[in-house]
Amino acid sequence: MLYVLIILALMVLGIAIWAMLWAIRNRQFDNLESQAWNVVLDDDRAPPPEQSSPSNSEEESP
Repeated sequence: MLYVLIILALMVLGIAIWAMLWAIRNRQFDNLESQAWNVVLDDDRAPPPEQSSPSNSEEESP
């Protein structure tokens, strides 16, 4: 059983190394700062203008 676990651990290690190399080659770690700041700075935009619907315009008229 120990031999099976060692082989399984080596296979998982190989998959983890392959995934890390794939991420490095595909530039997944190039810009780590801007995405974190996008969450903080997201509220700076003005809200979109409200669109009036036909039912709301009838209620507002005297």
